[in-house]
Amino acid sequence: MHKLYAENILIGSDWQTEVTLTIDYGIIKQINKGREEGAIALNGAVIPGMSNCHSHAFQRAFAGFSEYRGNSEDSFWSWRDIMYKFVAKMTPEDAHIVAKFVYIEMLKAGYTSVGEFHYLHHQADGTMYDDPAEMSHQVIQAAFDVGISITHLPVLYTYAGFGEKKPSKEQARFIHSTQDYLDLVNQLEKSYSNRSNFQLGIAPHSLRAVSKEQLKDIVPFIRQTNPKAPIHIHIAEQLKEVDDCLSFYKERPVEWLLNNFQMDEHWCLIHATHLTEEEIKNTAESGAVVGICPLTEANLGDGIFPTVEFSKLGGKFAIGSDSHIGINVAEELRLLEYAQRLTSHQRAVLVDENCPSVGQTLYTKTCKDGAISLNQNAGKIATGKNADFLVLDDNEPSLFSKKESFILDASIFACNQLPVKDVYVAGEKVIENGQHRLQEKAKNQYREVLKKLA
Repeated sequence: MHKLYAENILIGSDWQTEVTLTIDYGIIKQINKGREEGAIALNGAVIPGMSNCHSHAFQRAFAGFSEYRGNSEDSFWSWRDIMYKFVAKMTPEDAHIVAKFVYIEMLKAGYTSVGEFHYLHHQADGTMYDDPAEMSHQVIQAAFDVGISITHLPVLYTYAGFGEKKPSKEQARFIHSTQDYLDLVNQLEKSYSNRSNFQLGIAPHSLRAVSKEQLKDIVPFIRQTNPKAPIHIHIAEQLKEVDDCLSFYKERPVEWLLNNFQMDEHWCLIHATHLTEEEIKNTAESGAVVGICPLTEANLGDGIFPTVEFSKLGGKFAIGSDSHIGINVAEELRLLEYAQRLTSHQRAVLVDENCPSVGQTLYTKTCKDGAISLNQNAGKIATGKNADFLVLDDNEPSLFSKKESFILDASIFACNQLPVKDVYVAGEKVIENGQHRLQEKAKNQYREVLKKLA
């Protein structure tokens, strides 16, 4: 048990001064006014750590290799072809090194938990490793090594398109039968269910990559294993996907999902970019979280999620760094707001009626909803929650002379990145003065992996 003292701290949605946190086994046990004896001072404003609801760790390795136009019109689909070629040589050891480097970057950016949407399962020709969970073990261990909480989301990916289209040879590393996939989930549950800072969910890749019958097998399965286990799915990301779904199912992707499954807050719809008014309303009412990835969606030209309309209806939404073209909490939130300004021709759009600060509204909401999407006991600083929080750098010039009500506005809109000094996960300091104990070794290993892959 230990005590930490904060002069300025965001408790729930309110700033408080002179507070002592008592932490035991990674959980905040007490929050008391004043500085208690033995409490160690946190030198800077304290805010909850952010959840990264959507990550493909291995994709960080080819960020910057796809920013050119080929012979045809460039889009998500041409980007995907580049990705397939790039990962063909990635070994389990490479995947571990890349994930470790990425997770350190996340911690330094202010993410304290990550949802790893993991579909790089097999050898390049599709053959399973001797241990079918080998690639999952590598990314999970990377999270354990660096100290970030992880919700592992093994992906079921069986088909190349609607109508059970046969997968290409480039997709061989991703492909599972339903039974092999359930065996994988079972194995991971047995291996890690007792580990702290770990949660397990499932991720049917998309409606084009799994069948209705498969969904009807795996959703009840995970619900029996854990009623609160997250279910994440890519959906309605690109217009072509919407058109293909209309052609096959005679319904739009989100419309079809709503009509065929009882969604709740344990579902996370990744992207959900292209929605009708009815889909916006019904998704908000279902309680499902939408996982918005503004930097990746902008990079791929996906479109802009209708955040204003969804938010007005009480919809839950979280942020993710997805392809890791950038790992920057402030930039994700900034772009989320700016996209709405550009389309509405207004300023200060995403605010709550009880909080006029855009930065504080966005930050507290995505923290809370992001933790829900990952089934992590986090999302705010409160008694009974994990002691996951950030200490901001009070030497950051953009924070000078800022009262509490402006701290998050300045951190998100006036800083190049969130001004993170220290990071605590489950009460343990994993970033100190902006540095991680493993960062130099991880960077050097990452450099060598990129030399090989590139």
